[in-house]
Amino acid sequence: MKKLVIAPLFGLLYLSYNTTDRPEHELHAMMVYNFTKYIEWPNLNDQFTIGVLGNSKVFQTLEHWYHGRLRGGKKFEVVEYKSVDDALSCHILYYGGSSKDEFRQIKEKVKDKPTLLITNRSGFGREGSSINFKTVAGNLKFEINQKAIEAAKLRVSNQLTALAIVL
Repeated sequence: MKKLVIAPLFGLLYLSYNTTDRPEHELHAMMVYNFTKYIEWPNLNDQFTIGVLGNSKVFQTLEHWYHGRLRGGKKFEVVEYKSVDDALSCHILYYGGSSKDEFRQIKEKVKDKPTLLITNRSGFGREGSSINFKTVAGNLKFEINQKAIEAAKLRVSNQLTALAIVL
């Protein structure tokens, strides 16, 4: 029954599916894109930028599926960053690396900016990532760090929070 409730809420998000149903990078790309439905950013212009650092498969999937797509009058731009120093202003920054030092540099870089920082490493959610993916009993789940969300001045819908592991 739970799968029937979650599936309509998130459309193609596949939150209730086993991680072997699709490659992980595709699941992450779908979820990153779908998060945009349930999070509000302050002062959006006509362009919505998703940056990716440390995972070229997630970047390629996001770019192929969503680059140039319109949602709510906003055109999606997907950018791959090669280093922390290159990571410019973006609305979502997906960090697929595992370096704690690099993660801390990224946190400092996006501090006080309305950037949703998404990661995929154990402990990064508690250390300040806005959203952190994790696998629980073979299913892809995500953690939401409410303090990090508030610091970024983002608003998350109750629907998204209800599906998350809240830190």
